[in-house]
Amino acid sequence: MVSSTVNVARYTALFAGVFYGIYHRRSLQKAHDHEKEQHAIHHREQLIVQAKQAWHQKQESAKGDGVVTDPEDPRFDLEKLIAKWEKESL
Repeated sequence: MVSSTVNVARYTALFAGVFYGIYHRRSLQKAHDHEKEQHAIHHREQLIVQAKQAWHQKQESAKGDGVVTDPEDPRFDLEKLIAKWEKESL
């Protein structure tokens, strides 16, 4: 038979380990959630930068040649658009 002192020590160690595991898991989860949030913020910032660059390039290209590529625009000229495409393909 095992003495009651040994049983108390065993169960104390068991419960201490369980509670430490719970505490450690929560701290790891909190750190992971924070890292995930920071990654999402960084990703959104990168998308905003890419969108700004694409918009800037679009604005620069629209200023440079003066050709309207939107067929719904009243200033649309198919002949100018085809001439632009031919010039780009060379």
